[in-house]
Amino acid sequence: MAGERVFITGASSGIGAALARRYAERGATLGLTARRGDLLHALARALPGNHHVYTVDVADAGAMAAAGADFIARAGLPDIVVANAGISVGTLTGEREDLAAFRRVFETNVLGMVHTFHPFIEPLRQARRGRLVGIASVAGIRGLPGAGAYSASKAATIAYLESLRVELHGSGVRVVTLAPGYIATPMTAANPYPMPFLLPVEAAARRFVAAIDAGGSYTVIPWQMGIVAKLLRLLPNPVFDALFAHAGRKPRETT
Repeated sequence: MAGERVFITGASSGIGAALARRYAERGATLGLTARRGDLLHALARALPGNHHVYTVDVADAGAMAAAGADFIARAGLPDIVVANAGISVGTLTGEREDLAAFRRVFETNVLGMVHTFHPFIEPLRQARRGRLVGIASVAGIRGLPGAGAYSASKAATIAYLESLRVELHGSGVRVVTLAPGYIATPMTAANPYPMPFLLPVEAAARRFVAAIDAGGSYTVIPWQMGIVAKLLRLLPNPVFDALFAHAGRKPRETT
């Protein structure tokens, strides 16, 4: 919508870039953040309108606070803040070299979401408006083999967003949790296993924006994965373990 202000992390590619395109098309002024500044600036130049670019890492609380303050000063208080930045890599707890990957995934996926929202919480509360949107994942419903860091981080974001939603109840600030299934992005391109109900990223972005506009507290996209998630919750542990023990696994980093 014209005059809308939207702040998006992880905007250099994938879901973040697709959301940026959707919001820019409807006249929003954007705050775009990511670590890869070259891709971020190229995206901003390709979008209609004038936008604000911040080459920062969401794991850096100070840099995120500065970016949030700058966006408010230049564009005004955002109507929507989308904490989208996230990373995924295969991990095994028994492998010493994977310990650093565990830390990096949690710093980005969990603390990065906290750092994204922090600069806007009190200004939005005082204004009694705004939407804080966290991108979680159906991978947070149950722990998947070879994806301990990613599954645990997304389970943490689901719980964190619920806590934040209750904290802000009655404040005028909505907290929206989006839990995607498989979306065709660079993050899923390396998955060496079938991905049911895989959505093209632009189609996913349209559904995300519709869900954000609707303001529901929790939405799984696509809806078919919502049914799968509910079924997974109901599986007894012995059944779940037997079914998933030999499931395909995301590759680990080897360098």
